[in-house]
Order: sequence, then structure tokens, then C-alpha cells
Amino acid sequence: MASSGHSDLGEVTSEIKASERRTAVAIAEERSRLQEMLFLLGLEAYQTQKLSLQDALQISSDSMKNWAPQTPKDLPWNFLRKLQALNAEARNTTMVLDLPLDTRPVEKESQMEEEIIYWDTAEDISADIYSFSELQTPDTPVNPLDLLCALLLSSDSFLQQEIVSKMSLCQFALPLILPDPENHYHTFLLWAMRGAVRTWGSQPPRVVGSFREDSMVLSRAPAFAFVRMEVSSNSKSQLLNDVLSPGHRQQDCFWHRDLNLGTNPREIADGLVEISWFLPSGREDLDIFPEPMAFLNLRGDIGSHWLQFKLLTEISSAIFILTDNISKKEYKLLSSMKGSATKYYFILSPYRGKRNTNLRFLNRLIPVLKMDHSHVLVKVSSTDSVGFVRRVRAIVAHVTRSPCRRVSVEDMANAARKLGVKVDEDCEECQWAKDRMERITRKIKDLDAYRRDELRLQGEPWRKVAQVEKELCQIQWASDPPEKYRAELRHRLLELRMQQNDHDPSWGVQEFISGISSPSLGEKQYFLKWMEWGLGRVAQPRPRPSPEMIFTLRPKHCGAVDFSEPFWPEPLGVEHFLREMGQFYEAESCLVEAGKLPAGQRRFAHFPGLALELLLKGFPLELIDGNTLSPASRWVTGLLKELHARLERRSRLVVLSALGMPGTGKSTLLNTMFGLRFVPGKGRGPRGAFMQLIKVAESFSQDLGCDHILVIDSGGLIAGVRTEAGERFEREASLATLIMGLSNVTVVSLAETRNIPPAILHAFLRLEKTGHMPNYQFVYQNLHDVSALGSKPRERRHLLDQPSDVGRATVQMEKQGDGIQTLADLAFWDPEKQHIWHIPGLWHGVPPMAAVNLAYSEAIFELKRCLLENIRNGLSNQNKNIQQLIELVRRL
Repeated sequence: MASSGHSDLGEVTSEIKASERRTAVAIAEERSRLQEMLFLLGLEAYQTQKLSLQDALQISSDSMKNWAPQTPKDLPWNFLRKLQALNAEARNTTMVLDLPLDTRPVEKESQMEEEIIYWDTAEDISADIYSFSELQTPDTPVNPLDLLCALLLSSDSFLQQEIVSKMSLCQFALPLILPDPENHYHTFLLWAMRGAVRTWGSQPPRVVGSFREDSMVLSRAPAFAFVRMEVSSNSKSQLLNDVLSPGHRQQDCFWHRDLNLGTNPREIADGLVEISWFLPSGREDLDIFPEPMAFLNLRGDIGSHWLQFKLLTEISSAIFILTDNISKKEYKLLSSMKGSATKYYFILSPYRGKRNTNLRFLNRLIPVLKMDHSHVLVKVSSTDSVGFVRRVRAIVAHVTRSPCRRVSVEDMANAARKLGVKVDEDCEECQWAKDRMERITRKIKDLDAYRRDELRLQGEPWRKVAQVEKELCQIQWASDPPEKYRAELRHRLLELRMQQNDHDPSWGVQEFISGISSPSLGEKQYFLKWMEWGLGRVAQPRPRPSPEMIFTLRPKHCGAVDFSEPFWPEPLGVEHFLREMGQFYEAESCLVEAGKLPAGQRRFAHFPGLALELLLKGFPLELIDGNTLSPASRWVTGLLKELHARLERRSRLVVLSALGMPGTGKSTLLNTMFGLRFVPGKGRGPRGAFMQLIKVAESFSQDLGCDHILVIDSGGLIAGVRTEAGERFEREASLATLIMGLSNVTVVSLAETRNIPPAILHAFLRLEKTGHMPNYQFVYQNLHDVSALGSKPRERRHLLDQPSDVGRATVQMEKQGDGIQTLADLAFWDPEKQHIWHIPGLWHGVPPMAAVNLAYSEAIFELKRCLLENIRNGLSNQNKNIQQLIELVRRL
């Protein structure tokens, strides 16, 4: 018996070595396949200098076209554009070949008209039909998984992270292990996965705190792997989708053979491991499982990808093996799994394979893998699919009810390291940045105490300064300003600024400044990302309200929820460290202007340049402080001056802003349109207004009329308070006027058809007096009546024609008379222009497992095209250069 055991072990070892030799041969073949695929997709140039996030997001002429890819080289850019727009069809790699000029359809702005073609003879008909068919057939179809792998291999770490984050929002399965045969190693995408953050509920029914928002990298859940052994008549990806799909609605998380181009052979994607999660909504009538579950999918045969399969056995609670045949080779490999804590299940199609052989090997595997006959499932063409899926779900539920391992993606990465798999996060720059972040966040024990002791120039000192500056601004425009009072205010302001300037940056702020001062651009970007996540983890735990709680809050006035007091304390974020830098710069600049400090003694003059580097790399910077509702004008001006010096000849600028109350979807709208990084407020995010810079491609800047677009998100500034709120309302109205006054184009995001925030209406009335009116678009989101999407502008006019109490009160405050009660009564209102948009909801169904709504993506694209057309056609305010914007900031 012992001899037999040694013999079996020797055979297994020999089989594994043989498998490794076959893998080495396959790697050599795959290397040429990879190079061919990269060349086919036009990505070969990005193997040394990787594709960056800024490359992917810049505005070009293609940004205004809703076109189908015509060649394989179009596919990567088409995927990135559609993914940015949360388009559910982003993975579709269907191509329409370029037609001769005389047969190309002409794209029209208006609705496409049918073309009727008349043919002279039957001979002509047949000739033209065959000719047209040849034109439409792509020569080189590309499997979507090959496209994804090639693009990830050609992207830097930050673009990889953006791709994975958007895929998560689209409910696509995420790449976890990326095969790279060119360099003889696979990569575990831990860093790329860190951007995936999801929210889910818990059972029993929701109460305050029953919703959890967390990074999918950190959350532990049972993991279930689905793999193929040799050939399987059943599609494991389709089975996974069926298991994850609630009710009758099909969820195509995993790309599978029954989808368009799903049967195309994979050239480089074999060995890819994908992951997706089931996340409960908290409703027993909707949830398939009561807790989060992770599902993993290995592309390709386990015999050819033994390393990936070995990892799956280390991290999974159960593995489902789909096969038609169990060969001697596969039996020996599986026998080496003896002693594993993982449960194994087989899904067979015996009529297509060798039934008796399968049974013989299964009987020998049962004691080795600690299985019983319930671990063997049979699925043939006559099997009831619904009942089979129900059985698989029952097995998953049974495994989770018994003691089983629960793992996070971080745990999976640790297991991968032990097996020699490269982890993307282990690069030196990333680890250096993580260490610095941990040194800073380790000292944060209490948020309020940290703000008070470490961020000393904010809070009460900044509020006092903001109040004095506001009073100075008000008397500046008075017809007969009292000089004595003005002098007192200036003296008080200098005293406050001197008190601020007497402080030195705290240790934590100095560490932050050192982090963003690194000469390595990669280190800076890693550091900022780590700081965002690290500060989010140390924030005091706050219960998250369910969507029902938010939408059933009873309004105080006029149908508007009162957001004047935030639901949650503002979380500590990177913006607070940058705000502290801004206050040091403001205090010093004020003293230099007043002659109280020699210019040669400045210590913080370089701060705007440090912040500008972040803005140029796509990081949003705070324009208006949400706590004091005040702009740090010297800091903003310093940033713009640095920007002007940096951009030199490419300094033509268009300012696009989005205003609206929290929860109306404006941040998500901007992020979807332009791929930006504004934080959706959801009632508890950053309260201030933020700005982000988008580059316009040089080949398109002359046509568009600008070199960059500065996008401003009003965040939580416009709370919807009534005119009776006094100072708070006046401050909101002033800030809305400031943002709109800076803008060439303004998008007003609304949630209810008759509820325009009074501060925004107030701003329109003020700007109408000055003649400085931006091009404006009103966007209604999350309408219950989705059919309104297709309605025409003239059919929508009544939506803003109804007078409201808010409108009357605001108009009376501006002393415009009783004749003006709504926006439709204002002189600038042109009902013939399409000012009103209806954007359907983002989700089909109940989150977190709801599919993205294709109509949302399409509507956002049309809005984006309209905005860019208006900029190009000069319908917005005259485009500015940065010097003009600096002067406008000063005047406003």
C-alpha cells in the first residue's frame, strides 16, 4: 500500500512537471499571439510608455460622435468611451467596416430619416446585396476578453484602476488575475481593484445603519470558484450569470459564449480570473442570498492554468468543476488536492463524454476530495435550467451556513504572493506612498480633536476671517461706504491673518506636503489615492441611511427637502489638508499685500504650484469651502496664475458648471459625461464646490475654440433653503451667482419638476441684470415617468411654466415685480431652444444588483454632445483665457 502511495505521488509529480513543460511551450506561442493582438488593436506603442488616464479622458472630435468602431484599432477607444459613460454595451466588439464615401450614411443632428433605394434590374439587386454583405463582414473579430486583457496590459496603474472601477459600476465581472505570457508572469490586480466601492443592505429589514458601504478589497465574504476541466458542453459563465440574476431579469456580469462574439476564440485571455459579487439589498423578497458572496471564474482549462487553479483552491469555500470528461491526467492533478479545506462539486454532461470512465474516476476522487454523491450534478440539454440554477444556489447557501472560509481581496492577494504570483501593489512607489499615508492616519484617533489640533487654521479662525472679508466686500459696493468702519474691518482682518501666520504647519500637514512634493509623479498619485482611502477608513463610523429614508424625508417648505443642515458630519478628506495649505498661503499673501511681511520672507509661495500639479493630473480641487461657504480668493487666484504660467500658449478656457441640491445626481452626471472624480454627496460627502480640469486634444482645440475645460461641481453648497432663511439663503444665492458668473455653460440638476432651488433662481435674476448669462441646460433626473425621455422641447415647456411660492418669494426679494414668477417669464428664456433634458434613472431594478440603464448612458451622451456643440458654435459666453478668468474671480 505504501509503495502504491509513493507511486501515485510520483506520477502526480511527473504529471505536474509535464504540465509545466507544456505551459512553457504554450507561453512561447502566446508571446507571438500577444504581440499580434497588440498590433491589431494599435496598442503596441503603449508597452513602454503606458496609456494614462489623462490620455483616455481628453476631449477630441470623437467625443461628439456616436459612432461604431470600424477597425480593430478603434476598439480600445470605443471601449474606454463607453465604459466612462457607464454604457452596458461597452464590451461589445462588433465592428462596422468603413464604407466607400458614396455608400456611407450621413449622420444628422435630427432624427434619422429612412432611405428608400430603387433598383433597376434583378441583376443589379443581387450584385449590390452581395457587395454590401462583404462590406459589413469584419475580417478580424476580436473577443471582448482579449480586448480587455490587451488594454489592461497597455495601461498604467491609475487607468487600470479607473477601468475596473467603471466596470464595477456597470455590474461587469472584474479582472482579478491578468495573464501576461509576454513576461512569463501573471499579475494579481489588487491596486486596480481598490477603486471598487459598493453599498449593500442586510437582513432583517432595514433600520438606520443597516446599509454598509465598503471597498470590495477589504470586505470578507465566502468565495465560490467556477472552472472548466478540458471540454464542457455547459457554459460556466452563463451558469454564473443565471445564479447571480434576480428573478426573470438576466444579468450578464460574465461575458459568455451566447453573447455577441462570445464564441470567438480567445487569443490571449486564457488564464484570466474574473470576480463578481452578489450583494443583498436587504429585502428578503428580492435577495437570492442574505449576505455578500464572491464568485470567481477561471477562463481556460485548469490543466493549462494550474497556478491559477491552485490559488482558487486556497481561497474558495467551494469549487464547481464543469466538464464532459474526466481523463487520467486530470484525475491525477485533482488527486494532488488531497487535504484541501475547499469543497468540490462536479457539473457533468455525461452523454457527451465517456460516462463509465467518468464514474470510475469520480468514485476514486470521492474519498480523496471528501465528496459524496450529492457533490456530482448532471446537466444535459433536457435538464430544467431553472431548477438546476435553484439547486446550485441551494448548494452555495448550504456551504455558507456551515463553517467556511471568508476572504477579502487582500486575503486573496496574500495567498497569491505565497504562490509566486506578482501583485501590482507591491511596486516600490506604491508601498512608499502607503507607508507615508499610514504614518499620517495612525495619529488620527478622534476627528474633531485632529481638526482642532492639526488643522489649526480652519474651523473658527477661518470662519472669523471669512465673515470679515464678506463685510469688506459688501461695503466695497456701497454708495457711501463708511471709511472708519472699513478701516476697522481691515485692521481686524490683518490681526486674524497675523494670528494664522504665527502658526507653523502641523506634523501631519508637513508629511502631507512632503507626499505631494515628491519628484516622482507616480509616488504623488499613489500617495493621494492612499490618503483618500486611509482617511475614509479612520473616519468615525456613521450609519448610512437607506434610499427609502432619504426619499421619504418630509419636506419643510414647498416640496424641497431641507438640506441646510447636513445629515452627517463632514468626513475628513484630502481637501482639508489642501484647505490648510490654502489658508497658510492666504494669510501670508494678505500680510505681504498690506506691507506687514517682506516678500522675501515668504515660506508658502510655492503651495499653489504643488496643488496645480494635482489639478493637472485629474485631481479635483476645492473652489469654495463648504464649511464657511466662502471662496479663498487669493488661493484660487494663485492657482489660476500658476495654471496660466504652466499652460502658456494653450490657455484658452471654457468653464462648465453644474448646480443643484445634494442628491440630484449632478456629480454622477459630470463623472459619467467626462470621466471625472467628483465625489457624489449622497447627503454626507464633501460640502464645498470643487473644480477639475479636462484637456482638449490639440487636433480639436481650434475647432472647439478652447484648449481646456474647467468643470465646477457645486457639491453640497445649494441646500435649497428658502428666502426666509436669511443669511444662509443670501450666502447660497451669492455662491450660485459666483459659480454661474464664472461659467460659460451651466447645467442645473433638478429632482422635481417644479422645484428650482430659490438660490439658483436668485442667481439667474442677478445675472440677467448684468447681461452675463451662461448657456444653461436644465436636467431632470430620476423621473418616475421614463417615457418623458422621448418628449420634444415644446412638449416639455409647461414643466417650468408653473409659478411656485418659491419663485414668487425670490422674485419679490429681487424687486422684479409681479409679472415675473418663473424662469419662463425671464427675458433670456427661449422656449424654442432645447434647455430642458430628462435623464432616466441610472439603474434598472433595485440596487445593488440592478443593471445599469442603457437609456441613462445614451441620454448623458446626447447632453454632452449638446454642451460641446454649444461651446463650438459660440452659444456660450465668450470663451476666456486664464487671465480673464482671474480678473472675473476678483470682480465677482
